[in-house]
Amino acid sequence: MASTPRTVDARDVEEAAARLVDAVAATPLQRSDRLSRLTGLDVWFKREDLQHARSYKARGAYNLISRLSPEEVARGVVCASAGNHAQGVAHACHVLGVTARIYLPRTTPRQKRQRVAAIGGTAVQVVIEGDYYDEAAAAALADADRTGAVLVPPFDHPDIVAGQGTLAIELVQQLGRAPEAVVVPVGGAGLLAGLVAWFAERHPSVSVVGAEPAGAASLTAALVHGGPVTLPSVDTFVDGASVARVGELPYALVAGRADRVLTVEEGAICTEMIDLYQEEGIVAEPAGALAGAALRGAQLGLAPGSTVVCLLSGGNNDLSRYAEVVERSLVHEGRKHYFMVDFPQEAGSLRRFLDEVLGPDDDITLFEYAKRSNREVGPALVGIELGQPGDIDALLGRMARSPVRATHLPADAQITRFLV
Repeated sequence: MASTPRTVDARDVEEAAARLVDAVAATPLQRSDRLSRLTGLDVWFKREDLQHARSYKARGAYNLISRLSPEEVARGVVCASAGNHAQGVAHACHVLGVTARIYLPRTTPRQKRQRVAAIGGTAVQVVIEGDYYDEAAAAALADADRTGAVLVPPFDHPDIVAGQGTLAIELVQQLGRAPEAVVVPVGGAGLLAGLVAWFAERHPSVSVVGAEPAGAASLTAALVHGGPVTLPSVDTFVDGASVARVGELPYALVAGRADRVLTVEEGAICTEMIDLYQEEGIVAEPAGALAGAALRGAQLGLAPGSTVVCLLSGGNNDLSRYAEVVERSLVHEGRKHYFMVDFPQEAGSLRRFLDEVLGPDDDITLFEYAKRSNREVGPALVGIELGQPGDIDALLGRMARSPVRATHLPADAQITRFLV
């Protein structure tokens, strides 16, 4: 591969932008009236869900692969991904005529697996390896060592970082000026690093804010420890940002330069996904909704009316996941609750529960009961959806006054996690 610096500056990002002119789409910048009303800010979405392969990852992948020497092209490339980087690599390889082996973890949604194969065609071989991204990455690295194929990392490489950073140039050109703030989803932090590198030199007044899922907060952990560390476990629900260890180069670029890094609960991300779909007709993947979810839950200290751009990073979401998305959102908002209820094993006990305990807007969404003829009570797992989150206190009061014994299960209880 052509020699590249071990850091990235604004000129690297601008050279990448020139390289990508005919290779990636200039995605729209779209105002969000909904988030503007909610926050009192002037909020815009950078719609990378409309990019080639429906993700910003096409930018970095093409920038790196287009710079390979003929000898490197002959050896082919190999990469690991949670899904979006794989599609970016597949797109670049299809356009440039380069063969690739792409490693995906088992948690990658089927929709993303199918898209990788469809985009890459005969140029791409998909290999399923590991339970989450870092295990797939280890397999891809071993492949590169064994075969001599060129490793295309998803975030920890200057060409990748520079390619992702081209988003900064594009959004400023489209807006006609620099915004007051940009909110950026974070997985391995390559996208955040690219934007930080360019804004720090060209528009240093812009506040660049990172947003990562609470269940995979690898950048937050790195900032606390003074360098990248490996998380002992990750929640893979936000599959596009479920990275156990942030990249070395992205960390070096981001540390001390990103204004803030926010962590966002998975349930809040689900609520933003639903609002994006219902109010704006946007099908976002969980990582794509990260920036919007972070903005609606944070105080950035900006003056009312300040312009904020949220990077909607991808739209590769399997619609079959929406049942889980709705469930997580309801639990997060306090509208869905689970109880272990001991019913007296006598006629009419369930009817009394319905009449005396449930409120007029409450709905039973789950009822698992096993009658035991040799016991005085029978346990049931009951899920109740409330009309409003504030109705929970009245429900708990009615339960306390009823003859049934009910235990309110916390949202992080093991059985609740199984149901969600």
